[in-house]
Amino acid sequence: MTRWLGLDPGLARIGWAVLEGESGQAPQLLDYGVIETEKNLTTPARLLEIEQDLSYLLAEFKPDDIAIEMPFFNRQIKAAGGVLQALGVINLVIYRDLGKVPIFLHQASWKCHLGHGRASKQEVAAMLQQFFVLDTAAIDDSVDAIGIALAGFQGLRNDIT
Repeated sequence: MTRWLGLDPGLARIGWAVLEGESGQAPQLLDYGVIETEKNLTTPARLLEIEQDLSYLLAEFKPDDIAIEMPFFNRQIKAAGGVLQALGVINLVIYRDLGKVPIFLHQASWKCHLGHGRASKQEVAAMLQQFFVLDTAAIDDSVDAIGIALAGFQGLRNDIT
């Protein structure tokens, strides 16, 4: 059995999902959710909250592998700074707590893995709802994390370092 953690990084919200299964078979969705930080806190306080919450998740689920979406930015430099700081904390916690180096996936590649590279959150949720036979699927950052974990579990790699 292999356990994968998928992460959709951000400073305000980090989507996460945990899958488990045997190679060559459809995995089981164990759990998913969102780590949220309050916008009125300072960036260092938000990063501390991310560090603590992610440490808790890693201890609870003990993933064998981790897939993270590599953020893409157009012109929102202010948003990019916070996301990149959060991504640094995420990398640090994963390496410190598990001694692992996560794989990074481009958004378009993991979405293509599900159907098409420009799929909306609603489309991603619908695809994952069918794949995992879910009654409903959340339309938030956790749905992207499920797709990211699934792509990693199924062997998608972008060789981003």
